[in-house]
Amino acid sequence: MIWTFDRTNIYGVLQTVSNCCSKLPPDKKYDIEIKEHRNRRSLDANAYCWVLCDKLAQHTRVSKTEIYRRAIKEIGGVSDTVCVKEAAADKLCKTWEANGIGWMAERAESKLEGCVNVTLYYGSSAYDTAQMSRLIDNLIQECKDAEIETMTPMELAQLMEAWNEKK
Repeated sequence: MIWTFDRTNIYGVLQTVSNCCSKLPPDKKYDIEIKEHRNRRSLDANAYCWVLCDKLAQHTRVSKTEIYRRAIKEIGGVSDTVCVKEAAADKLCKTWEANGIGWMAERAESKLEGCVNVTLYYGSSAYDTAQMSRLIDNLIQECKDAEIETMTPMELAQLMEAWNEKK
């Protein structure tokens, strides 16, 4: 189970956890993890992202997958760079990219002998609200530059508000 809380309602959450725990089989062990809450992107926002990619694909005659992947690389804050042994790089890249279309891995030289730097880009399925908002904002700007119709600022604000409420 997941409970979202802040310090103002911690005692209510602890009571709820206690009630739930009292119903669990006593012969098993359980893990409880507390981590900072992060809003995740909504499927509506994800769908709109793909609508924008599709519109740009029609206009530019570039595949919507290529547009999506390029947009991911441009927004920043959605990648990690790791230094790995050359022998492990192929497996790392293949495994990473199996996560989905937006999960990309790019190699670059390393100053360490026998190693390469690999930049690992996260696909939008892992994005929080701020990251998804940046992705959509950049795609909207590309559409505007190409004179492609997009949601009005009010419609976009409503989409983002609904997204935040869902999460």
